[in-house]
Amino acid sequence: MKPKDKISKIRNIGIMAHIDAGKTTVTERILYYSGRSHRIGEVHNGEAVMDWMPDEQERGITITSAVTTCQWNNREIQIIDTPGHVDFTIEVERSLRVLDGAIGVFCAVGGVEPQSETVWRQADKYRVPKIAFINKLDRIGADFFGTIEMMQERLNASPLILQLPVGSEDEFEGVIDLIGMQQIRWQADTLGATFSSEDIPSELVDQAREYRELLIETLAETDDAIMEAYLAEEEIDPKMIVAAIRKATIDLELVPILCGSALKNRGIQPLLDAIIDYLPSPLDVPPIQGEHPETGEAVACPPADSAPLAALIFKVSMIEGRKLSFVRVYSGRLKAKGDVFNPARKSKEKLARILRMHANKKERVDEAGAGSIVGVVGLKDSTTGETLCAIDKPLLLEKIDIYEPVISVAIEPKTSADQDKLDQVLDKFTAEDPTLRLKKDPDTGQTILSGMGELHLEVIISRMLREFKTSVNVGRPQVVYRETIEKEAAARATFDKEVAGQRHFGEVELQLSPLPRGSENRFKSMVSEEIIPELYIPAIEKGVLEALESGSLMGYPVVGVAATLIGGSVKESQGSELAYTVSASMALKAALAKADPFLLDPIMKVEIFVPEAFMGDVIGDINARGGKIESMEHKTGIQVIKATVPLAQMFGYSTALRSATQGRGTFSMQFSHFDRS
Repeated sequence: MKPKDKISKIRNIGIMAHIDAGKTTVTERILYYSGRSHRIGEVHNGEAVMDWMPDEQERGITITSAVTTCQWNNREIQIIDTPGHVDFTIEVERSLRVLDGAIGVFCAVGGVEPQSETVWRQADKYRVPKIAFINKLDRIGADFFGTIEMMQERLNASPLILQLPVGSEDEFEGVIDLIGMQQIRWQADTLGATFSSEDIPSELVDQAREYRELLIETLAETDDAIMEAYLAEEEIDPKMIVAAIRKATIDLELVPILCGSALKNRGIQPLLDAIIDYLPSPLDVPPIQGEHPETGEAVACPPADSAPLAALIFKVSMIEGRKLSFVRVYSGRLKAKGDVFNPARKSKEKLARILRMHANKKERVDEAGAGSIVGVVGLKDSTTGETLCAIDKPLLLEKIDIYEPVISVAIEPKTSADQDKLDQVLDKFTAEDPTLRLKKDPDTGQTILSGMGELHLEVIISRMLREFKTSVNVGRPQVVYRETIEKEAAARATFDKEVAGQRHFGEVELQLSPLPRGSENRFKSMVSEEIIPELYIPAIEKGVLEALESGSLMGYPVVGVAATLIGGSVKESQGSELAYTVSASMALKAALAKADPFLLDPIMKVEIFVPEAFMGDVIGDINARGGKIESMEHKTGIQVIKATVPLAQMFGYSTALRSATQGRGTFSMQFSHFDRS
């Protein structure tokens, strides 16, 4: 087989949806019917192949995107099953970055749910062609047409209905294929592995004809050949219809709609056919563009094994403590034991092994060509979003967008043995997950772990104990305030003591004045050489600045203060740097207490994305938290609210926002300044 023919048979697809829409259940059926698995694993009893992590099995949700490969109709389908919870959005983002097509799974009861909107927008951002599978038609309250209406309203999608459900809720028994005009019925006693095509029931024939007509009319708007046949009232060949749907899907003009019930094993084989028929191979999408790391010139990366190597690391996993990098090869070939170049770090790396992944199971291969998604072992320094290329043909691919964390917890080891392991374990987690941030707070001494949400951090702490046997205490981090002063004040202090057999004397008078908010502390001397010799001025400045590190109210750093040396005295042969440093510190503390000190809150810049229907509740909540609305901007279907809010009022905000917006609101937050709240 020619290399080009081989690449044309590859489909790189992601399965994406809101939590509990049935993504993993759909994936499990795909693996079973394609012969990749020999039994069906169920999410609800913790046996799903793709949810292999213990935390996933216990919680019944997908936490990390898993990669697998299966065969269907002599085609190779590489699948990434992505999480549906908003806390793990980065997993979807980096998966969609390297995929050629996607299946959006929608619950027929819930319709277009909040995270469905988020992942759909992410797919739109990367211009990923999509097909939709409306799942759970056997559930009470299932509404096939209502879900399609929601797709049009909330996702701005142009749905193309290819199937109609036969029956609904507990009477759902199959689907009508509008291209072949046949009913497909699955045999329950074969776990849905066998099905038959039958004539459409007489009571549904009129509805099927109506929607078949709508299908042809919609396609005629995008395809000239179908338009001609339609206007001439000729019979249209199903192959022509499939070709037109494929083109419109790849051009992002239409979204084919299929339906079924994955849990009841109905609708999956036609979905597999649709993946092959309508979603693109690496040859059908525009070649990815890179740039030369030195000159910045554009470099095309055609999907061909013979082209120079261009591959992107889209995910790093620490499995059993070892680093496994997930790589999408865009052009050229990766070879085991071969050398590659990382232009971002200007370093050479050696590939120890190349692995074809099936969730957490691995199969060694000698090489991987254009269009492949594989695991790589042996990369030491390279990480998520970095490019691998040939040493003599360097190029950089666009990096993956990383989200800023919005919630933090303070962690500390339970025992001294845990202390030794904690830093190593945290380094492994931050290498694996770019949305996880770690910092040591110099003011409180706490280790602060920041992530995308409470569940995100909960899972990380659970994995610390489960995978690395490291126990930690978790607490809410302290808010680090600042102190400043309201008015001018002056104070005088004297240090006159014998230390180590020697007399030390120093007398200092300081004047404190408030500075504009956000100003750095300042010190200046207004005294003459006769009052205090010049050689003691640096010691006085040192005493002042050290004393400003801990305020008189609660011991927080003092900011926005001008300290002026206005007086003092000296005794011949008894003056010393120690005495003037201490007396300056004492004078400053005394002046601070008289200058009406008060606390400054850390104020955060908050950007909130919220559907218009929930604007009033969200603005009311921000006002109740002492926030100030700075601007409101309308974007497609949503409002963007920009506000400043004290950090102390933002704990638990992600949960409050989800409650107030039925889970549809999202926000980002970053430090702005210190101010009085």
